[in-house]
This record gives sequence, C-alpha cells and structure tokens, in this order.
Amino acid sequence: MGQTRVTGSGEDPRVTELRTAVSRLRRELAGHPGEFPDRGIAEDELAALNAMAVGGVPEIPRLRRSLLLIAGAIGSVSALAAALRDVRVAVDLFGEPPRG
Repeated sequence: MGQTRVTGSGEDPRVTELRTAVSRLRRELAGHPGEFPDRGIAEDELAALNAMAVGGVPEIPRLRRSLLLIAGAIGSVSALAAALRDVRVAVDLFGEPPRG
C-alpha cells in the first residue's frame, strides 16, 4: 500500500477527517428533535467511531460495520443526510478492508 501523509500535528489526515465528520453528525443528531427507534444505536456507533478516531488509525472492517449500523439507524432522517454522507466519505478514505 502507499504511504500515508501526516499533518503538521503528526496526525493522519484521514483520522482528522473522520473525527471532524463524526463530531458533526453527533452534534446534529443530538440537536435533532425527532425520535426514532434506532437513535440509540446511531449514538452508540458514533461514540465507537469517535473512540477509534481518537485512538489512531482504526480497523477498516470495524469502521465499515459502524457506518452500516449508523446508516441503517438514521438513513431515513433526511435532516441528517449531509452529515451522514460526510462520515461515509471519511470512512472511505481508509480504503477497502484487506481480502482474506
């Protein structure tokens, strides 16, 4: 695989992008007035993504699993679509998981 660029702070820019996108979606979800059945799942998975980002370079299969759970939980809430898209784009920066 290719080399990963590092920002001036020494952090992988993909991780920075993931943290930013997760933070935005968490804020928007917290401010969303509507209740929906899987809101707790979305909040839990966003917390997991945040923990992975804070911990450094996350595991790609776990990133993708969390993204699928979040998308399934809030995918029909149109007010959160742009922030959810940003999280998907950030996860995609990590590439595909290795094939076994």
